[in-house]
This record gives sequence, structure tokens and C-alpha cells, in this order.
Amino acid sequence: MIRAALFQTAWTGDKESMIQVHEQAARDAAAQGAQVLCFQELFYGPYFCQVQDKAFYEYAERIPEGPTVRRFQSLARELGIVLVLPMYEEEQPGVLYNTAAVIDADGSYLGKYRKTHIPQVQGFWEKFYFRPGNSGWPVFETAAGRIGVYICYDRHFPEGWRALGLAGAEIVFNPSATSRGLSRYLWQLEQPAAAVANEYFVGAINRVGVEDLGDNDFYGTTYFVDPEAQFVGEVASDKETELVVRDLDLAGLREVRDRWQFYRDRAPGAYTPLTAP
Repeated sequence: MIRAALFQTAWTGDKESMIQVHEQAARDAAAQGAQVLCFQELFYGPYFCQVQDKAFYEYAERIPEGPTVRRFQSLARELGIVLVLPMYEEEQPGVLYNTAAVIDADGSYLGKYRKTHIPQVQGFWEKFYFRPGNSGWPVFETAAGRIGVYICYDRHFPEGWRALGLAGAEIVFNPSATSRGLSRYLWQLEQPAAAVANEYFVGAINRVGVEDLGDNDFYGTTYFVDPEAQFVGEVASDKETELVVRDLDLAGLREVRDRWQFYRDRAPGAYTPLTAP
């Protein structure tokens, strides 16, 4: 049994206060016994992709050498909690990614996932800010189990979900910034379906509120879902900051996989057309 946590919140107006809010959330999660915590997409900033403005390139940091990763490594070590930090990454000037860094409970940096699928539609001008990820779909061996990350728009593409399952993921976190009107009808459909199809837990995180960069109304409703498409506890508020802490029975994954045998009955030799351009 793993106690896991997700944190949804609104933009505070500046980076430092946003980081402090998340530091307090980590302390609160640890106080409730959480062993792993994931933050929302681009957690220490606004969702600046509502506009196309190069000034926001300044939010990018090196991973793991940058100050935010170092700061949360110390916090993870202090609290004994695994942290998933969705951030804006600068690999080098002009080479920028939408990335999640994973820190183990002893403060060690385990690696990162770079968002693979990058949208470019009204209110989500992400190609202006990010290159497509090149990290593949790593699964991280942590003190809280085998975890993977799939970021926001990625969730519309089933191939990465399956790659994470094949790599042995037990929990997959999907940090997001998604708003009412565009994908609201998919939010409680896609991740439960992915959890069922790939037989693991999914933690879906979304920010809340309207920011001063556009009309996007981020609707929260963060949740955990199990491999039988059942929400684990209540779904979070659609308007308020909320820390979601839930117990996940990882031992139950074997029972589900033994029952359905989706991995046994795959037919990868028949899927060649899927890789054609």
C-alpha cells in the first residue's frame, strides 16, 4: 500500500511565492504520511502558453543543475518523500522542453521525462516554447514504487501510456493545465481508460483558476484512478486549491493483470502500420 499525493493550485502572481506554496504542500503531504507527491504542469509559473512571448523563456532552468531542483532535492531529503516536479527546462540556450524531474525520497535525482506531444492551438501555443521531448518513456524506481510521467497533451496519445506499462510502471502521473470548454469532456474519460488498458494507477493533476494571460479557466478536479477505472476517493474541487492524498494498493495490480492478460495477448507484430509516418 502506497500513500500518494497530488497538488492543484492557482497562480500566485510570482515564481518565488508559487514555489513556497508548493514547499508547504510537500510538508503537508508528508505530515499526512504521503510517500510520493506530484505537482501540476509547469508548477512554479503561470500557464504562459496562452500567449506567445519570449519573455517567458526566463522561466526555464537547467535540470538537475538549476536552483529549483536543488531546492526540492533538499526538501525531499528532509521529508523523506518522492517528488515529481513538472518544470520548464533549458538544455541550452534556445533548446527548451516541458519536463518533469523525479527526485527520490533520499533527495537523489533519478532522471526526467520530456513531454513528447506538443500542441499548437488557441490558448495552448506550446510549440513557441518547447521542443518535442526526446527522453522516451522512462519508468523510475523510487522508494514509493515504479512511477512514470506523461504530461498533459500526451494523454491523448495511447502509445506512450502503453510504453510506460511495458516498462513496468505501477503509477503514472499526468500533470496538466487543461481548461473548461476544450477538453473538459475528456478529463474523466481518458485517464481512467488508460489505467484500465494498461493496468496501473493514474494520478491526474490540473491547476485551478483564470490567470491574467488569457481566458483559460483551469478546472482542477484532480484525482487518482485505479486499473478498474474506479476513482480512489473523491475527485478534487473544480475551483479551489487542494491537496489530494490517497492510499493505492499496488499489490492489487497483479490480480488485475492476471485476470485480463492484456500484456500476454498483445500482438506487436501486427502493429507495424502504426509506426509509418
